[in-house]
Amino acid sequence: MSAPHQYYDDGLIQLDREAITLRRYHFPSGTAKVIPLRDIRTYKTESLNVLHRFRLWGSSDLRRWLPLDVGRPLRSTLVTLEVDGSYWRPAFTPADPEKFTQMLAEVLPRP
Repeated sequence: MSAPHQYYDDGLIQLDREAITLRRYHFPSGTAKVIPLRDIRTYKTESLNVLHRFRLWGSSDLRRWLPLDVGRPLRSTLVTLEVDGSYWRPAFTPADPEKFTQMLAEVLPRP
């Protein structure tokens, strides 16, 4: 069995036709979280605000969880996923948000 084709990978976030992998997600171990695309109900993109811009790891609003990303203060776009069976909404800041959202729309159309 071959590995799935990667649509996007910036070192912290990987998107392929099966899942989104968020590296350095879990605290304090820094292990990755793999989210199967079939479990994602919806996603939202928004401009990165001050509440999340300087949150390098963890949660600022007790609903979203952000993986470790020391480059976050320099990024512009926050992507938030709503995942079946999870209270926490994984949120992350792609290095190339336009490319990531374009690729995500191809594999996971919004309802």
